[in-house]
Amino acid sequence: MTKQDELEDLLRRSAPQVLGLLVRRYGRFDVCEDALQEALLAAALQWPEQGVPESPRSWLVTVASRRIVDEFRSAHARRHREEAAAAQVPPDELLAPAPGDDEPVHEDDTLALLFLCAHPMLSPASQVALTLRAVGGLTTAEIGRAFLVPEATVAQRISRGKQRIKASGVPFNLPAEPERADRLRVVLHVLYLIFNEGYTATSGPDLQRSELTAEATRLTREVRRQLPADGEVAGLLGLMLLTEARRAARSRSDGSLVPLAEQDRSRWNRKLIDEGLALVADALSRTALGPYQLQAAIAAVHAEAARAEDTDWPQILALYELLERSAPNPMVTLNRAVAVAMAQGPQAGLDLLKTLDDESIAEHHRLHAVRAHLLEMAGDREAALNGYLAAARRTTSLPEQRYLEARAARLIDEQ
Repeated sequence: MTKQDELEDLLRRSAPQVLGLLVRRYGRFDVCEDALQEALLAAALQWPEQGVPESPRSWLVTVASRRIVDEFRSAHARRHREEAAAAQVPPDELLAPAPGDDEPVHEDDTLALLFLCAHPMLSPASQVALTLRAVGGLTTAEIGRAFLVPEATVAQRISRGKQRIKASGVPFNLPAEPERADRLRVVLHVLYLIFNEGYTATSGPDLQRSELTAEATRLTREVRRQLPADGEVAGLLGLMLLTEARRAARSRSDGSLVPLAEQDRSRWNRKLIDEGLALVADALSRTALGPYQLQAAIAAVHAEAARAEDTDWPQILALYELLERSAPNPMVTLNRAVAVAMAQGPQAGLDLLKTLDDESIAEHHRLHAVRAHLLEMAGDREAALNGYLAAARRTTSLPEQRYLEARAARLIDEQ
């Protein structure tokens, strides 16, 4: 890791701690977040030349606090410029003193930030952008590159999110039960979306974006640390680790996609698998099973198979049936169709896919790709060829498009 990488990692890790402290101290999320960004920028410019201060967090708190005090003084002056009484009430009296080196970091600050940034009143796009910016420490440029959207678009999403938080007056604290359970589901869903986008990018030239999967995993570890008894948190972290363990085997040196059945499993990360399996065992010991626990259990079955042909597909099918009852949606049905095909034959899977033709997923490239794969398994090469080409036309991911076109080309060559 280079010195620049170490500096960026330090700033990223410090950002949520500092922001949580500032919001808890001053109360204004929008003002505190803007001030933090200015402090982070100042650190990025000054520390490489002047050296990292002895207490980096305190340095960031001090610089950001000065910015907040200036903002409050300016606002106070604007409100009372024409009032003689303003001269008799110094703005300093309205402000808490800037926190110093002894200002404590509350253990639940990062979790409270996650709950705030993933508040249901925000749009999903704003939830993701705010979480990555405020809690993950990513810049708007980094978020834009990760999701292939202009930096200005990311900035607008963040701005809208902060304005909604300001207008609503949502307090900076952990919500009480049962609201906490409802809000936690949103937090986990946001982290799940961030991880999925990093693991299989929905568009662009790259198959995966490691900065997103790493950040989603780091934040989920933090949630797990603070909520160790929650089975769904353990399930989500286990799912991330077991999925991330396959990264090195998912693509060839030219960046082309390698499907699960063809991956060299000796390249899977055994350390992540062992940790993931332990988390799944812990998650499944909870009395109430949720969708992340079940998805993690499915990933665990794949991880335990030394070869693709050793995969226990009947067990995976049973888990997908539980998942579909727990959290029904077309994507789960699509994945269950694959398990049905592997356990009971391709025609059984194709029959299940027919139930999705009128669903929102009907034009999704994955439905066409799965149908093509099952048609190929069933021996209908012409229909499979058309399916692969239809899927390739619909995906916006270049690696997936090339993979699907290669499958179609192979069928043509075999004719």
